[in-house]
Formats: sequence, structure tokens, C-alpha cells
Amino acid sequence: ALSFSLPLQRPTDCGHGRYFDASQLSCRPCGAHQRQSAGGGSCVCQPGYRMVSSNDGSSVICEKCPENMSGVTQDGWNCIICPKGLTSEGKCKCLNNEILVERSIVGVLLNEALCIRCNGSQQSFSASDVSGNRCVRCEQTFINVSKSCDCSSPNILTGGLCFSASENLPPKGVATVRFGQLGVTLTSAWFLKNLQSSAAACWLYSNLTACQALGNMCVMNMNSLSSSSTDACGLFHYVYVNTARLGVVHSVAFWRHGLPWLYYGDQPGLASQVLEANHFPTVFTFKGTDKDLKLQFIAASFDAAGNFLKWQSLEGGILQLCPDTQTKLNAAYIFGTTYQQSCKISVSKILSDFADPVFYDLFLEYNGDNGQQYLWAVPVLNLNLQYSEMFVNQGSNMNNWLLTRRFFLVDALSGIETDLGKLPRVIRIASKITISIRLVSHTQRGAIYPPLVTIAYTDVLVQNPETQSVMVSFSVSYEMNQSEARVQTDIALGVLGGLAVLWSLLKTAGWKRRTGSSIIDLQTVLKFLLFYAGDLANVFFIITVGTGIYWLVFFKGQQFVSVLLPLPSQEEDFVTYVACAFSLKALQLLQLLVSQLNVDIFFIDWERPKGKVLKAVEGEGVVKSAAAPVSIWRTYFIANEWNEIQTVRKINPLFQVLAVLFFLEVVGFSNLAIMDSSSSLSRSSESYIAPWSRILRFGVSAALWLAIAFLQIIFFSVFYERFVEDKISQFVDVCCMSNISVFLLSYSCFGYYIHGRSVHGHADTNMEEMNMNLKREAENLCSQRGLLPNTDGQTFQISISRKMRLHYDRIHETLTRKRGPVRLLDSSANTLEQSTRAYNTMNRFLNSFIDHVHKEMDYIVKDKLLLERILGMEFMEPIEKSIFYNDEGHTFSDVLFYGNETTLLIFDILFFSVVDLASQSFVLAAILTYLQQELFRCIRNSLGKKNLASKTLVDERFLI
Repeated sequence: ALSFSLPLQRPTDCGHGRYFDASQLSCRPCGAHQRQSAGGGSCVCQPGYRMVSSNDGSSVICEKCPENMSGVTQDGWNCIICPKGLTSEGKCKCLNNEILVERSIVGVLLNEALCIRCNGSQQSFSASDVSGNRCVRCEQTFINVSKSCDCSSPNILTGGLCFSASENLPPKGVATVRFGQLGVTLTSAWFLKNLQSSAAACWLYSNLTACQALGNMCVMNMNSLSSSSTDACGLFHYVYVNTARLGVVHSVAFWRHGLPWLYYGDQPGLASQVLEANHFPTVFTFKGTDKDLKLQFIAASFDAAGNFLKWQSLEGGILQLCPDTQTKLNAAYIFGTTYQQSCKISVSKILSDFADPVFYDLFLEYNGDNGQQYLWAVPVLNLNLQYSEMFVNQGSNMNNWLLTRRFFLVDALSGIETDLGKLPRVIRIASKITISIRLVSHTQRGAIYPPLVTIAYTDVLVQNPETQSVMVSFSVSYEMNQSEARVQTDIALGVLGGLAVLWSLLKTAGWKRRTGSSIIDLQTVLKFLLFYAGDLANVFFIITVGTGIYWLVFFKGQQFVSVLLPLPSQEEDFVTYVACAFSLKALQLLQLLVSQLNVDIFFIDWERPKGKVLKAVEGEGVVKSAAAPVSIWRTYFIANEWNEIQTVRKINPLFQVLAVLFFLEVVGFSNLAIMDSSSSLSRSSESYIAPWSRILRFGVSAALWLAIAFLQIIFFSVFYERFVEDKISQFVDVCCMSNISVFLLSYSCFGYYIHGRSVHGHADTNMEEMNMNLKREAENLCSQRGLLPNTDGQTFQISISRKMRLHYDRIHETLTRKRGPVRLLDSSANTLEQSTRAYNTMNRFLNSFIDHVHKEMDYIVKDKLLLERILGMEFMEPIEKSIFYNDEGHTFSDVLFYGNETTLLIFDILFFSVVDLASQSFVLAAILTYLQQELFRCIRNSLGKKNLASKTLVDERFLI
């Protein structure tokens, strides 16, 4: 078998006597008198040996130097005499302010190396450079203090600078950096080398670079300041306080001449003045020129030593640590586009990319009235601020904030404890940066307050950089004062909620009248709460839909910016309202299902026997004539028709779901829910896609649901039901042709009556006679179908008297074979015969009731008052006579899905929205919405069929 594996070896694994061969990716031994080079990729001669030959370090031959020439030249090829000793590497060394010379001016190798002292006296003022190879002019502070390049006692040498002991120096600085998240305080090598010298040079000489470096060290220490500390910020504050005579820069009271601008001042409440007292002196639009659409951020950048680097535009991802395309990075600064970016970055990449920290002073660029370009300073809110207990840069109370100016992205310098060339023990990373843009209240021209940069730093204890990682994020958010919107929402909720209470009380009063009860009991209270739950759900639905459509129209349609979307944290109340609406509407739907599944229904058969037939009397052996039996098939047929229309709706649910999903995902209406200023329905795959707004998602989906449902209702009511099929009206027609009436009681004393008595007298006939009957009716050769003579009214709302209801219940108990009194049951008859007898009794009773046979249980027919129709209740109580109200609108559909389309539609919208808000997926919401529609339809069909069979005595096996 072939093997393609090899051992993993790194240069650090090779040890002292081996080197890493890049051609073999493995360690190989060095030759005699050789050791590994500093880089680990080659071999070099040991101290006291010179190179004879070298093939790029892979093949080296070394030779021992003579005893009298024990040193090796800097290039390693020759032996030389070193008069002032050897370094650890076996090369010549010289004293301070001396340079090493190994060759003559023409390149001839000397037998003995020379250590030539640089002339530090007046006129020359020279000293050796850092490498010790040449003489250069010594630092100016040496010349100022000692008139030479020597900083001997009592003068003070610190950080490569020389200060006179007689000068008023700043206090002795503490070169420590505190990493509060880790609870670690360490002595920084950078601070130890540069803190005191930078403070002294800044204080004594107003050295611009030193002042900037001192400010940078204060920023690296998280702007910490206390009265008892002389750390970097303490020294900066000392210099700041004692240089008031120098004046300020650009009339900014907090920007001292010669010093960096680090703080906005520590007066309580100053932050709110900085952020809200003045407007940014330009306006922004969603539809305008490029400068009106973009935030022109620009930053002055400095290195750790205080040197100004350059002006940098934030475009291109200067502050975004996560890699991305240029287009997507620049999208962060398009006005109105909410930007979010987050990723994990390895500590090793951070150390390699950000070895030297860069410090930024951020500004927002704008054009003045005269065309001159101006800069507006952008304040920084450092959440890790270690200033004093008075200021807490957390929460929303601006009065407790201390705003700063300068910031950095990565600090891998201050955490180095000993050698500045080594890895830091701790690094500090700007793990969360947020630029907040706040709109001025009641603006109509896109005016904003000064932006605010909020930064949170994370301290990382460096242990294994290759495996360690940090989560970082960058975002740009837009916000406005939502207090007025909240007040308006609360007012709407209070007003509509109060109206819902009144409406629920009216419903409860109507329900009490329809149930024939006048006592306020626990059942009444529960019924009121159920009514109120449904009405309150409608209130929440109206408010949430209105809110969603408002933000959708006004945010996406504006040119000059006047409104901004609520932040995700400000959407919580809206989401709560949607959840409340869904929960209450679900409760109302369950109550609706329960009431529909307990409706009392009976089919009244008006058919009379045709003639007589001979029938054998069982047990007597004789034959007697009897009335011809009436066919039950017409009743079964009407029962099946009723069973079919129980779940018919005014819209097509499947088409509704598919159409909404088509417009959202295919046409692209879902793009309107993105938190940016664009109102385009299509987005490029290369462009940045902003986060979703939950309010806009709800507004877009709810608007589409309502619009498509409205169009469906218009189509079905105006076209389909008029020219193709109207199942509700057809059911009434079929009842009349079948000579069957429908008696419905949805409450104890209220229900509906469909008059299906045939005008032809008989319906149990052959095809020829049926066609003749239809022809006569079409030619007006027979009476009209209405309950009253010369009328066409076949459907009624009925309010029956208490006496009528009691009589109905007595027969109904026997019909349903429950609680039947023993005296009414024939013990010798079987159950089927008893039920048949009860059915015939009920049929005869209702026949006679409709025909006004029972004078003590008679009824009248009248029209409902307009106010009664509006309120959904009856003013007249049926004490002695029942009341039949003319009903031309087929309101008996209230016991079907058809008459409760509003409730079902709102529940579908809320169910779809709740799933979408939870999953952020329109597709999943559409699938689950359709499944719940089918589930409730199946439940309504199955249990409705059982109720129908139980109440009408139609065997469930005949209901197909």
C-alpha cells in the first residue's frame, strides 16, 4: 500500500543543534561546531568559529579562530581581535557612545577592531545610534540640560531623554495597566520605558509627539483616573490642569493646546448637552445626492509613540475587524441602513495584524454654507471606563456618562511585561463597536444629533493564540425618541380597550337575553371574559397592524428623513402586543369551535305520505292498511349538504397562503422588511443585506394577508358566488326542493330557521314531476317560497319563548337518548324504536309549531331594527310568543366557518406572524399556517359530524 503521511515538525521542535529544512518540512542536524540560527531555518557557526563556506545556511563549514583573534566579525566570515570584549555570540562589543569599526574606509579588514567614541562636545553633540554602527546627533534634551550627550547625575535619564534635577518635573508615574475584566494589574514594559519621559517632555517642552504618546497611554489604560493615582491618566490630567495658560484649540474648551483631546469634561450632565443641545449642521435624505445619503466619517490616526499617521475615511472597513467585500463594508455608512457584522477572530491573527496599536480621533465631515469642508467631533462612550464612581457608562441615563474622544481597536502593546519584542501577556480588543445615529424629534428635514460611538473592550489572557478566539461585532444603528409613539399607542390601547369593554358588555347582555336568563352568575362573568378576550384581541390586532403599516409606509416612503425605525430593543412591546393578540384570538377561536360543535339542529320533514299500503301486523297474523312511509333519503341528503358547508370559508385558505408566500419570497415584498432606506423589491447578492425589522416583517405580511383576503372576498362575493356557485344560497334552495326545513338553536332561546317547505306540496317524486315543478316555479305558476304568504323570505333569526324551549327540551332528551324519563320509554321497545318515535314526535311538534297550531307557543314574524342589527342583540323579549326576524343575509352561517371569516382570517394572520417572528422565516410560517388551517378544519368536520348525527338522528355512517 502507498503511504502519503509524514510527521509534523515545526522550527521550534528542532532544538539547539538542528535546523528546519523547508524543502523537507522536517528538522535536520547542523554540522560540527554549528548551532541553529535565530530564525531556525539554517545553521550558523558557534561563538569562536568563522564561516569558511555557506550555501544559504543549509551547508555551512566552520573553522576555529586563532587564540589571539578569538572574535568574529559581524558578518561571521572573519576572525578579529576584540579589545573590549565579546558578546554572547562571540562578536566584538563597544561601550556606550562608541561605534564598532572592523574595516577601513575602503573596506580593508582590520586585524583589531576599533571602538571609536562619538564626539559629544559642543558643535558635534554626537552619540552612537541604537545599533552602535554610526554617530548621530544626540537627543536635544541632552544638549539642553548638559550641553553634551552625557546625562550624568544629578540629571535624570528616563525614556531616552535627559531632564535637569532642578526642573519642576511631573510626579513619578506608575507604569501599571489594569485589566479590570481579568482582575489583572501588570507593569507594562512600554509604560516603563516611555511614560515618565513622555509626561516630562510634554510638561516641560510641550513636545507634541510626547503629549500624544502620553494621551495614548491614558487611552490604553481605559481613561482611568483617581485623585490618588499617578498612572498615565493621572499624569495627563496633571499636565492638562497646569497648562491652562496655553489656551484651547478651535474654541473647544476641552481641547488644550498641544495636548490630545481625550475627555469632554467631568461635569455631571455634560453628556446630555453634548449629545442633544446641538443639531448636526446638515440634513440627510433617503433619495438624493451621494453626500446626502452617506455618513462621511473621517478619523485622524496616530501610532503609539504619538506620531500622526494620516487622515482615514472609515469606508473600506477601518473599524470593521471582520473581513468582507468592499461593497458590504461601505454599506455601513449609507444613511438609514442598519448595519450589523459579527465574527470570531483568532488571537493569533489579531497579534499578527495588529501588533502596533493605532489610535483614532473620529469626526463627521460636512460642508458649510460657503462650501468649506468642516469636521464635527464624534464623542465616544467607553463602556470599560475606569474614571471614577461618579460616572457609570452603562444604562440610558446620560447624566452619568463621561464621554471621551480617542479610542483604539486592538492593544497588544501595553500587556507586554518585560521585553517589548515578546508576546503580550494580555491583549485588549474592541469587541463591540456601535455607531448610534439619533434623529432630532419632530424634524421634517432629516436633522440628526451628533453621532455617538459606543465601544466595549474585552481583555484576553494570552495562553495559546492558535486556539484562542474572540467574538467581535460592529454595528450602525439609527434611533429616534419613541416616547411620543408609545404615548399614542397607549392612548389608542386605552380608548379601544375601553370600547372593547363596552362592546363585550353589550355582547354579554345579548347573550343573556338569547339564553333566556336574567341572573348574573359565574357563567355570565366567564362569558363576558371570553367575549372581552376576543374583542381585546381585535384591539391588539388593529394596533399592531396599524403600527406595522405606519412604519412601513412612512419609513420607506420618506424623502427627507422624519422618522426612524424602532431599535430591536424598542420592539419588545410590539412583539408583546402581537403575542397577546394571538393568545386571546386563539382563546376566542376555541370558544367559537366549542359553541359551533354544540349547536342544536333538527331537519323538519314536511313530506306527507302518498296513499296507503298494506302492512302485516307482527304477532297477529293479519294485514292492515297503513299510511305509506315517507322516504328518509331527503333528510340524509340535506344532512350531508349541511355537513359539507360546515367548514366552507369566504376565501380559499390554500390560495391565500400560497399567494402571500409568492408575493413575499418570489416578487420580493420581503425586502421591504429590511432595516434600510431602500424601497426596492429586489436586492443584489453582492450588496449588504441589513437586519430584519420585526415591525416591518409584521407590517408587510399582515398588509399582504389583508389585501389578498380582501381581493378574494370581492372576487367570491361579486363574481364566483353570483355566476358560478354560492353554496350557502344553494343550500337554502336545496332545502326547499327537498321539502326540508332546518331548525337551529345556537343559544337556549335563539337560533335560526331555514324555511324549506316545498311550494309544490311534495318533493319525493320522480324526475318528470320534479322538472315540471321547477318549470312551474320559473314561470310563476305557483306560490312563493316564503314562510309568509306572497313573500320570498326563507331564512330567519328566531328568538323563542321559554315555554317553547322547555317543550323542545323534553322531546330532545328522548331524541338524544340521554336522561330520558322512564315513564316516557317503552321498556319492551328497543332503543332504535324509541329514537324513531322521538324523532317523529319532534318532527310533528316543529311542523305544528311552524303552522301556528300551538296557540300557547305561537310566534310572530317581524323585521329587526337597524340598531338591533348593528348591536347584534334583540330589544324585544319573547315572553309569550316567539319572534321570527326576517333575515335576508343568511346569518345562519354564523354557526359555520363561513360566517366567522373575520375571526379565522385574523387568527391565520396572527399565527403566521408569530411563527415568522420566532423563526424569521416566511416559508416556515406559511407551511405551519396551512397545517393549522387543515387541523382546525379536520377537527371542525369530525366533531361537527358527530354533533349533527347526535342532534338529528341521522346515522353517522350516512354522512360522507
